[in-house]
Amino acid sequence: MKVAVVILNWNGKTLLEKFLPSVVKYSMDEAEIYIADNNSTDDSISFIKHNYPEIKIVQNKKNGGYAKGYNDALQHIDADIYALINSDIEVVYGWLTPVIDQFKNNPKTVAIQPKLLDFKDKSKFEYAGAAGGFVDFMGYPYCKGRIFMDLETDQNQYNDSYDIFWATGACFFIRSEIYHKLNGFDEDYFAHQEEIDLCWRIQNEGYKIQYVGASTVYHVGGATLKESNPHKTFLNFRNSLFTIAKNVPKRFVFFVVFFRLILDGIAGIKFMFELRPIHTWSIIRAHFSFYANLPKMLRKRKHISFKQTKYFHAFSIVWQHFILRKNKFTELN
Repeated sequence: MKVAVVILNWNGKTLLEKFLPSVVKYSMDEAEIYIADNNSTDDSISFIKHNYPEIKIVQNKKNGGYAKGYNDALQHIDADIYALINSDIEVVYGWLTPVIDQFKNNPKTVAIQPKLLDFKDKSKFEYAGAAGGFVDFMGYPYCKGRIFMDLETDQNQYNDSYDIFWATGACFFIRSEIYHKLNGFDEDYFAHQEEIDLCWRIQNEGYKIQYVGASTVYHVGGATLKESNPHKTFLNFRNSLFTIAKNVPKRFVFFVVFFRLILDGIAGIKFMFELRPIHTWSIIRAHFSFYANLPKMLRKRKHISFKQTKYFHAFSIVWQHFILRKNKFTELN
């Protein structure tokens, strides 16, 4: 099984200096390593060529963000499995083997994520994917090991393998055949939540996504866009609505979009009370962008099979977390 570890880079020399050594040390025996460069203007490419001649480089003509960046680069990479990892990921010995074995033993599994721990506090799960992702009826994402901003301590409680609904884009394994069959990531997203959309489309085609707890990586998180960046707020709110409009079954979609718009408005009011009006404005911008793109998103539904009969794990994660004060996945109904 031919594996390609592909790191998307844009002006990331500092991150590459810090994290490439572990990737090279613990991956070269089982995979080829690629840098997918999004038209960087720093000297990260010359740094790689000088220090890591064994790494292959695919240079994109422009910075198309996460979605287009990977779509463009993966057209030029021949492999059975793509391991798409952020440039702020530290890997450890044996991180690839359990994942490759899972693909070999489970032909219906087309995407996998490993255990994602926090590089800054290696005892904690990391926000971006923790121990595998799920969504509630309203399309809100959460994880085993992370509900909204509450992060669990890793006590080996999620060391097994199991089906999940979405796999983190920070360390995302996928069969290349399925990636190209589904046309990869949706480039209208630019960045943030495009992996949830792709995973939802995978589910709608009747395939499986799994978490493999025997593999562990460490993620810095927020290295590209900080949580405080209003553009990140814009992308998260808009792209979540894109994903719902495209993937929620027809009988639910109007109801879910309507109530998500209301809940987004409540989030905007909360930002105002927190004296962060620029984030309220980001939500308003996200809604107008969603309205402008809604006809396009609805057209994309025509290419989705909707074999998935039930997409949500909990009915309302907002209710259970903020009202019932449930902070752990094992506490959810």
